[in-house]
Amino acid sequence: MSTLTAPDEAPTGTPSSPEPTRKKRSKNHRGVSPALRAENNVVRSIGVFLLWAVVAVSIAMLLWMVLQAFRDTRSILGSPWGMPDSLDFSNFVRAWTVSDFATATFNSVITTAVSSFLTVAIAAPAGYYLSRVESRLTNGLSLYFILGLGIPAQVILIPLFVMLNKVYLTDSLIGLNLVYIAGSMPFTVFLLTAFFRSLPMEMEEAAALDGATALRTFVQITLPLAKGGILTAFVLQVVAHWNETLLALTLIQSTEKYTLPVALISFVQQQTYSGADWGGLFAGLCIVVLPMLIIYIWLGRRLTEGLTLGMGK
Repeated sequence: MSTLTAPDEAPTGTPSSPEPTRKKRSKNHRGVSPALRAENNVVRSIGVFLLWAVVAVSIAMLLWMVLQAFRDTRSILGSPWGMPDSLDFSNFVRAWTVSDFATATFNSVITTAVSSFLTVAIAAPAGYYLSRVESRLTNGLSLYFILGLGIPAQVILIPLFVMLNKVYLTDSLIGLNLVYIAGSMPFTVFLLTAFFRSLPMEMEEAAALDGATALRTFVQITLPLAKGGILTAFVLQVVAHWNETLLALTLIQSTEKYTLPVALISFVQQQTYSGADWGGLFAGLCIVVLPMLIIYIWLGRRLTEGLTLGMGK
């Protein structure tokens, strides 16, 4: 007589059931995404090499520009790839005083700070409303802002000048600020709308149950949660408005109202008639470029996190 025995008996009181096998998630190998992982991928290797080549060339050109700002014109023309003998700041002093970069810097700081702050201050409530209300009106407004992203500044330049001239806002920093705010609104609203949609709504629902108004919920709950996205939008607007040249060159005619990019163009034009001062020109380039580079190095990590965090939904 044969007896059947179970190979592995379950403990008393618990039914025996096979445990499902769990697959362990493969870890990222050497920082490479699994979608791009390939040992013999020639295309990927070429792409990585070209990417690092562009980065190396960009850093080398930036360092070369900074070094040439400490040399005079004769030494630059004699040896373009040479090194400065000493840290002589006379080129920066000449660009700051003779070329009136001091006034231009003040105008750029005021214009950039005011336009960037007001752009984010107006776009944040608009983006929050568009992200929380679903209706035909909000869908139409979202489409309106998206269409604004596809209109280049060159197309509206002449009508914009004529319109501002009729209200006496040409050759005015106030008019330039208004143009910067209006031109930056589509992108900022689009960015913040996507970011607000990625935020959880549980805290807002709890605040509504406690009797908080929509304005109080937005100011005390949503804004602190969205500080990463708001900082990202603000930094992007600061960089864009600081480097903007076309609108400022068209709308501003007075020398005392020049922004830094326009003052740099005027300085280059002066050198055409009075003799090229390459050392002063490189110093002027450093004055324009280095502030934004410092801001990006300081806030680069937060900027990247703010851009990618809004992709959750």
